[in-house]
Amino acid sequence: MRNKNYPFFTYLFVAAAAWNLIGAGFGYFNTQYTFQGLFDRELTDPLFYEIYKGAWGTTLMFFIGYLLVAYNPVKHIGIAIIGGIGKLAFAIAELQLFLSGLANSTILIIVVGDFIFCVLFIYYFMQLYSDKKLSI
Repeated sequence: MRNKNYPFFTYLFVAAAAWNLIGAGFGYFNTQYTFQGLFDRELTDPLFYEIYKGAWGTTLMFFIGYLLVAYNPVKHIGIAIIGGIGKLAFAIAELQLFLSGLANSTILIIVVGDFIFCVLFIYYFMQLYSDKKLSI
């Protein structure tokens, strides 16, 4: 059954799903173009291609997961926890690539967007915890 008590979080997770779908639309379905756009070099190694595409595949799967959380933000907390950890780890890894000079500044769009979602996810967890919907 859908939980309608948290409309802001429904919108938040629909937005997170859309963010992931947009990213996966580029990264999974147009892998070489996305890689070249972020790293200013061609993706020619077949192993790197599969690994990079697989990372975007995970992003695509969380599109579905975030839609589940949007439908019922109380029931699907576990998906949000795993997704939030993934967003944080991915943003940190992408920032490291930029700071080491391996990626260009376009990657900062991903970094900033994912960090913003991390902050909003923390608010979501704190709100559910304060409403006694989340126990630690």
